[in-house]
Amino acid sequence: MIIYVVEDDISILKLIEYALKSKEYEVSPFENGSDFFNSLKDELPDLILLDIMLPDIDGMEILKELKKNSKTKDIPVMMLTAKDAEIDIVTALDNGADDYMTKPFSVLELLSRVNVLLRRLNKNPEESIEYGGIKIDLLGRNVYIDSEKIDLTYKEFELLNYLMDNKNIVLSRENLISSVWGYDYEGETRTIDMHIKSLRSKLKDKSIYIKTIRGVGYKFSVGE
Repeated sequence: MIIYVVEDDISILKLIEYALKSKEYEVSPFENGSDFFNSLKDELPDLILLDIMLPDIDGMEILKELKKNSKTKDIPVMMLTAKDAEIDIVTALDNGADDYMTKPFSVLELLSRVNVLLRRLNKNPEESIEYGGIKIDLLGRNVYIDSEKIDLTYKEFELLNYLMDNKNIVLSRENLISSVWGYDYEGETRTIDMHIKSLRSKLKDKSIYIKTIRGVGYKFSVGE
């Protein structure tokens, strides 16, 4: 598995590179967006870790370019940044980021999230799920609302899949973090809530099927 890391802080870049290589990932580090884009011409990675505040090209602009390009739009992208405002998280998710991790971060948590994103690349689903006009094509990893295709990030796809696969069951935030993100819950409710908010906006009128269970979490329910 090849991972590209775009980070202008050399100490953080070296830390991430060392941690990923310790797990036998092939890592290509970049200190700016220009070198990163030049490398994409030669080889595409399996995963991209992307800082927002870079010296030449803003990370959000890089993300937008990746998602507009047919060759790179399906590569999972995890944002790594010190920007922790809600608007920054929502903007990244809306532009196609698959995960968002704020600095300072735990190396173990970073590795766990990387593992989850890469595991999804190796799944071979053979079914589809359909309720209330929402259809998930698990083989093609596509989602349709009343036969119209919508675009979801990896995380949004997995979150919707898990909610629909467990329809009418109240799922706690702990459960969702563990099952969808693949790491232990540590009070990080905002990660779930921001992805739910983004997912609801893309589901439009079907968003009513994702119920908020106050003080607990969420459930997917049709006909209530």
